[in-house]
Amino acid sequence: MTHDVTSATTETVETDAGPARVTWHRARRRPRLVLAVSHGAGGGIEARDLKALAAKLPAQGVTVALVEQPWRVAGKKVAPAPKTLDTGWRGIWPALAAPGLPVIAGGRSAGARVACRTATELGARAVLALSFPLHPPGRPEKSRAEELLGAGVPTLVVQGGNDPFGRPEEFPEGTYELVEVPSGDHGFAVPKRADITQEEAVAVVTDAVVRWAGSLG
Repeated sequence: MTHDVTSATTETVETDAGPARVTWHRARRRPRLVLAVSHGAGGGIEARDLKALAAKLPAQGVTVALVEQPWRVAGKKVAPAPKTLDTGWRGIWPALAAPGLPVIAGGRSAGARVACRTATELGARAVLALSFPLHPPGRPEKSRAEELLGAGVPTLVVQGGNDPFGRPEEFPEGTYELVEVPSGDHGFAVPKRADITQEEAVAVVTDAVVRWAGSLG
């Protein structure tokens, strides 16, 4: 393991899809949960919401594991097929479960889909779906709602009010909880003219996750 200035530790994990990387931000007091979150198909763990969760949750007794899929570690620009993403996530799971704590499977966009598809199989305590891509932009008929509804564990969706991959009002009825980031796009960016600042938008995300994680015990 290597240590950086933010006291995070980085671990390389071998998977059947190639080496993955986990950056651990460990709970600063009695740890009770691990929140493992992976990135989307077009970005990495430097996404504003993932960075904010890694900064805030360790003080709440939640260890945050930021997961970089093998394709990202390999420096590729385009994500592979969903089946390969699932293979990578499965290979990372033993490292995520190693601390012996319940694991929340999470991710943003494509990573949220992976978490939903594999949650029951892997024994996830819950799923955190950030910017769940309900459908491709402009293609509402190509719904991925079945993945979300089939997670089989307590699920929190945090969705931007202006997400072209699915606005909150487009989501189907289900047992999951949905929190809206007002005016947010797929990356939770808000326009300058919005009634909410960028900092406030990110706080909607972190506050919702802190509250929800607290309800999981």
